[in-house]
Amino acid sequence: MEDYSAFDYITVKALEDGVSIIGLTRGKDTKFHHTERLDKGQVYAAQFTEMTSAMKICGKAEVYTKHGKILSE
Repeated sequence: MEDYSAFDYITVKALEDGVSIIGLTRGKDTKFHHTERLDKGQVYAAQFTEMTSAMKICGKAEVYTKHGKILSE
């Protein structure tokens, strides 16, 4: 079993209704594997894993990472 404690996390806070978070797979062909929809004020914490290599965030949100805060529009 993998030790996922070393994988990075992000936290997303929706600043409007309908913010989408889409998880993308690793490997030869990148594919969508998970989606979430947030309404204003909702918070979502996500982890990069052996399956998740990237996340796409659509809508107005604050994204918190170990590198700081990013605003998406």
